[in-house]
Amino acid sequence: MQWIFALALGYALGSVPFGLIITRIAGAGDLRSIGSGNIGATNVLRTGRKGLAAATLLLDLLKGLAAVLIAAAVWPEWVWLAALGAFLGHCFPVWLRFRGGKGVATTAGIAFGLAWPVGLAYALTWIGLLLTVKISSVAGMTAAVVAPLVALVLGHQDAALVLAVIAAIVLFQHRENIARLRAGTEPRVGGSKKS
Repeated sequence: MQWIFALALGYALGSVPFGLIITRIAGAGDLRSIGSGNIGATNVLRTGRKGLAAATLLLDLLKGLAAVLIAAAVWPEWVWLAALGAFLGHCFPVWLRFRGGKGVATTAGIAFGLAWPVGLAYALTWIGLLLTVKISSVAGMTAAVVAPLVALVLGHQDAALVLAVIAAIVLFQHRENIARLRAGTEPRVGGSKKS
């Protein structure tokens, strides 16, 4: 039964749509009707409110971290399931008819919770590419792929496995972005197109 609780905890935390909640409270409208319609920080940025985007990013990161840390304290053998649950909750929240975000910020929190050096590698990759390439999808997908590789190199096999599954889903979630990258039409950070 513990595995069910760990999964449910992760999913419940992950499915809190902070981007949607914050933008509504701030009077920025329904986030799902803006840009890509996703509930993550990149789409919040399209409202023109950088503070709201930063808050969304931080809260989405923290819910992934919280799921891992709480599970580690209560059901340590099922931490990986809580991590996966948090990610799936963010991407496919039942409250929003399973249409959520792409999981990049939540994955960062999960990575930090599973092994902080892995989280650091994730963050450095993500931020580094965001600052240089300035394409959100490239930064997020690359960081997601780097995380399980770093976890494996550092000897965190369990973390590497769950992060590999998450990376595969992150890539799937970005399939439209990948098509735009191939076509040369993917927008840079601050653009008005979908991402």
